[in-house]
Amino acid sequence: MITTSTDSGRVADAPSNNWVYRVLPRALWPYAQLARWDRPIGWQLLMWPCFWSAALAANVAAAAGTFDWTRFVFHLVLFFIGSVAMRGAGCTYNDLVDHDIDNAVARTRSRPLPSGRVTRRQAKVFMLLQTLVGLVVLLQFNRFAVLLAIASLLIVAIYPFAKRFTDWPQFFLGMAFSWGALMGWAAEFGTLSLAAGTLYVAAIAWTVGYDTIYAHQDKEDDALIGVRSTARLFGDRTKQWLVALYGLTVALIAASFWLAGVGIVAWLGLVVAAFMLAWQIRTLDIDDPEQCLALFKFNGVVGLSIFLALAVAIPFA
Repeated sequence: MITTSTDSGRVADAPSNNWVYRVLPRALWPYAQLARWDRPIGWQLLMWPCFWSAALAANVAAAAGTFDWTRFVFHLVLFFIGSVAMRGAGCTYNDLVDHDIDNAVARTRSRPLPSGRVTRRQAKVFMLLQTLVGLVVLLQFNRFAVLLAIASLLIVAIYPFAKRFTDWPQFFLGMAFSWGALMGWAAEFGTLSLAAGTLYVAAIAWTVGYDTIYAHQDKEDDALIGVRSTARLFGDRTKQWLVALYGLTVALIAASFWLAGVGIVAWLGLVVAAFMLAWQIRTLDIDDPEQCLALFKFNGVVGLSIFLALAVAIPFA
């Protein structure tokens, strides 16, 4: 467990040896912490559904003879930049909304806003700058993809408040974080399909599962201050719920693969991912915060494995 204080310039729930603390001037640390640059797993989990969708669409385009490797790589670069920028903007917005809650939770009390290292005005300006980067990225896509992305903003705006009115805030996170499962397809074809929609629902189930594991870190503090979560809702039945959620994830990804007609390599990658998800359930100890964090982060590997399998499965012309 990393011990920190306000004077250290670090936050209690972030690794102290991250590149942020080795490369950036100390004055910029609070902004990097607001954007979670010191915790890359967040933007990675936002990015993987984008990459899955882009690779799924690429398989279909290649089969139809319309695939372009340059366009595919360009889209991946845009999704990477956009994920980092919008994850950062979203986290900054979330910290502004949760200012008082973060001050009441031991794990988050040392974050820039509750610790006083950044003012609310500074945080708002920083959020705007990140959003502008995301907008520049978004405008590189076709009109349909732009409008589709704009449609997600309502969900993004609601999510930070969800923990106040529902036991399922992870579902709202899933709807927001999984939007990329639609965007990759839309960027390639300028439309949507049943395959993309199925992939989107799969990503939602995956997100609810891994964020439930994450939320078990804070369940005691959450109970004291009245914050709701699926971790508190599921309680000792968390493993059973994860079987259902991760099982649904695999089944729906398989359905999207079938609808898109992907090759055998993609299916093998999905099998590997399924074993990774099963391993998480088997080893999970909901009363071990450090293990919960480690298993949550492991989902970055799950996301990568599915993307690589889809990318390798793209048929060459």
